[in-house]
Amino acid sequence: MSLSAKEVQWSPVHNNKFITWGTEICLYEVGPLKEIVRQSCIKISEKTVAHLLATNTNHQYIKCIDIYPQPEPDILLAVGQANGKVVLTTFGPTAFDSLGLTGKELTPKHARCCNAVSWNPVDPNLIVCGLDKYRSDHSILLWDVLKLPSTNHSNNNNGQTTDISTSTTSTIIRPIAEACISETAHSIAWFNNESRCLIAGLNNKYLKMIDFRDSNKIVNTTSSKAVYSVAINPHNYYHLVSHYDNQITIWDTRYFEKPLLTLTQNRPIIKVLWCPTRRNLLGSLQKDSNVLHLHDIQHCGSAVGADETEPGALERTVAPPSWLSPTSFSWHPNNINRLLGLSIKGTTDYTVCERITLNWSTRSHLSWNHASKTFKYVSSSDSIYDTFDDIAILTKKRAISEYGLLSELASNGELAENNGLKNLWQWLYLSRSLVEDGTIISHDNKHPGVRSVLKLDDAQFYNNNNINNIINNNNSSGGGFIKSDIVNRLWIDIGSINHTAKIYKSSDRDKALQLCGWKFEQKESSSINTYHNNVFLERLEREGAYARATAISVFNLCLRQAIDILNRGAAKLNESTNLNIVAMALSGYSEDKNSMWRELCLKSINQLTDPYLRATFSFLTADNDSYDNVLNENGIAVEDRVGFALMFLSDSKLIDYLKRMTIKLTNEGNLACFLLTGATQDGIKLLNKYLDVTGDVQSCCLIAIRALSSKLLQDNSVQSWINNYRSLLDAWKMWNQRAHFDIIMRLSTNEKPPQQVYISCNFCGKSISAFMQGLRGPFGRLGGTSNKLKMSSCPNCRKPLPRCAICLMHMGTVSGFQMPNAAAAVAAAAAAAASLSSSSSLSLSSSSSLAAAAAAAVAAATAAAAVTTTNTTATATATATTTTTSSASSSSLSSSSSLSLSTTTAIAAAAASLANRKNDDGKLTEFGNWFTWCQTCRHGGHTEHITHWFRQHTECPVTSCTCRCFSLDPL
Repeated sequence: MSLSAKEVQWSPVHNNKFITWGTEICLYEVGPLKEIVRQSCIKISEKTVAHLLATNTNHQYIKCIDIYPQPEPDILLAVGQANGKVVLTTFGPTAFDSLGLTGKELTPKHARCCNAVSWNPVDPNLIVCGLDKYRSDHSILLWDVLKLPSTNHSNNNNGQTTDISTSTTSTIIRPIAEACISETAHSIAWFNNESRCLIAGLNNKYLKMIDFRDSNKIVNTTSSKAVYSVAINPHNYYHLVSHYDNQITIWDTRYFEKPLLTLTQNRPIIKVLWCPTRRNLLGSLQKDSNVLHLHDIQHCGSAVGADETEPGALERTVAPPSWLSPTSFSWHPNNINRLLGLSIKGTTDYTVCERITLNWSTRSHLSWNHASKTFKYVSSSDSIYDTFDDIAILTKKRAISEYGLLSELASNGELAENNGLKNLWQWLYLSRSLVEDGTIISHDNKHPGVRSVLKLDDAQFYNNNNINNIINNNNSSGGGFIKSDIVNRLWIDIGSINHTAKIYKSSDRDKALQLCGWKFEQKESSSINTYHNNVFLERLEREGAYARATAISVFNLCLRQAIDILNRGAAKLNESTNLNIVAMALSGYSEDKNSMWRELCLKSINQLTDPYLRATFSFLTADNDSYDNVLNENGIAVEDRVGFALMFLSDSKLIDYLKRMTIKLTNEGNLACFLLTGATQDGIKLLNKYLDVTGDVQSCCLIAIRALSSKLLQDNSVQSWINNYRSLLDAWKMWNQRAHFDIIMRLSTNEKPPQQVYISCNFCGKSISAFMQGLRGPFGRLGGTSNKLKMSSCPNCRKPLPRCAICLMHMGTVSGFQMPNAAAAVAAAAAAAASLSSSSSLSLSSSSSLAAAAAAAVAAATAAAAVTTTNTTATATATATTTTTSSASSSSLSSSSSLSLSTTTAIAAAAASLANRKNDDGKLTEFGNWFTWCQTCRHGGHTEHITHWFRQHTECPVTSCTCRCFSLDPL
């Protein structure tokens, strides 16, 4: 490719052809890259090459070129030259020769530079050129190439290269229209929807719209220095672009007073082009820049509203490979975001990667735009989603299975599908069991850690100076926080009465060992040292963890039992070679420090792949109670390492080891550290680190509400976990799981949940709820629940409460009953009194006595009903009081009138019936009788009525209300 080329342009009608021009014009064809590349081919990308088809070298001082825009098999060029001529030329013999177009020259009256040339995209026989200023002459000339007389021309074809020689015409050729007298035309562009209209940049200060149907009249004009590279948006004919210096301006021809958008760049602009395949995308080159600048116009409103809402654009840069000092570029007319770039290193075929807008929904759907026309997405059900390792999928799965909410703490671990979480939930169950059965005394913490049991759980625990003081105190006085006894236990299994192992014993250490799961029942005899009925070791054998069971047995000086475990494991796993060899090695154990057994074990210990077996032989070959190889064996479970330390480390070494392990595991976010910290403030720090590592807010939140005290639950971090997990459940619309979570959380706190709904009167604005009113008036003695006081009017202004839209009964009246149970009993007693009064010839005093008796009975029964909700003893007392009062009243009535005994008994029975209704009075109103209302139209009624209504209707039951209340409910 010629180094003199300064411009590149794709053919608008040939998808695989382009031209470059400078001092010569070259035609190329793009093809796929093959293994064998010819000398005439130029590699322009990793997949394509450009084949040189022809070269035209007979045009000097080329200023501008445009390619004929209509689909033809050959390419016709309009070449604007420095002398003002526009020459029509091709590459060799073409179909345009028969039309007399090849070699035609369009010559202005006066010679001056041709700055722009453009074929009409609607009427292809029209071509316009823009010239420099000349006094009393037009600078924009319109030609009709089909009306031109033909001229003689000759073609010489020499293989790949074709030289075109054109003769000048003797006929004076006149343009069909002229415009812009005594002005300089810098750039021109046709409107794609108008065959006679174009836009021109003139005199470094004007943009003018010209209609050649009346070229003497300018359609529209605006003042601007941005007169270069004028181009019409191929997707919006009202928008155009131009530039000046370091500014790119976007215009709307409907509001031509000022630009819609001005993009200010860091360097002067060389070239700017609209992308023909991507809406509102501009590409620009800047001086002394090695990148292509892309401007994605996001919003181009009318200029009238530009003062209120300034349009914007997203800008980014791309750097095609092998670009160095680029001079030009050209968008492909059909291939999306494909372009050719020209630099001093040659031509580059490059496709701009589409800017992707990535969206992730709370339901684990991942979507993004593809090729500007389609959207692609993957969901959690797709197999590729598994590669994302999204914690949200596992969180949602656990939430559906009620993970963390099961009453049995250990059962939650089975749902976690994670060994670390499973072990933690099992430990929470173990620690709570030890506290509840009194093995470990802990009043304010149901899940104490090893540090708490050893009384090391202090704020000074992490202070290095204090640790040194503690260690020094331990060395001098036998311990600072803990004091242990040294016990020399015999290794009876090895047949020697002189070989002992030094272990440390204390009650706190024993409790801590139980937290580690090391709870054994020991049976010692004169011949063996073993443990029997050990559920822990039996469970390990059932799980196939023979190496772990062996190591723990050896750590507890039960060598014979360890060998038996290995033999049973070899028999069950059919791995007699490995486990039997280990059993044989253990059986040859010798306490002699210089024995061959010990020497060979030290040489072979690192070849063992199982960490528990390595720890076993490291323990048996340890010198001077140095157990670092066991304590630092990361393959061993934390609880086993801590259990080993509790047995074999002195108080000072134990404190230091627990400190270092706590810090290390906390920094790693290892949940096994909960064994050390327990449900304390340090446990919260551990969970926080675990959250940072895994993003598992669900486990952190559930462990917190199931293990932490109510005081620690108020920690800001814990509250943040709780709120985030609630929001997550809400986003997934997992209402049942959210409700269960809230119930469990409330059980963990002692606080009464605040009132969440307040009802106020529409007239006076004051609260109408019995909760807010505090039950004022003569019925205050009936109790404080809303079930005791039914209001159908505002207690302040006495205005009636809203009615049920179905049954028309006021709010506060129980639906389905004429009155509450207590009111029914009162009415029954009153009716009995009225009946008696009307059926007997009582005097005024007698009637008054009867009414008094009934009132006394009702009052006593009401008082009894108010107190019988607590226990049956109070009920019996109230009933007895009622009976006594009723009997006294009956006696009084009998002595003063002829009232029969059966009548008196009826009154007493009514009162007693009221007193015995403790079960009904103690219950809340059924949910179907609760009041509900639409928060859009504010109409409502009893829940049962409203639900029944919307089973058969879609609109609100209130007349003239068209609200679709039930459809508005997201549930």
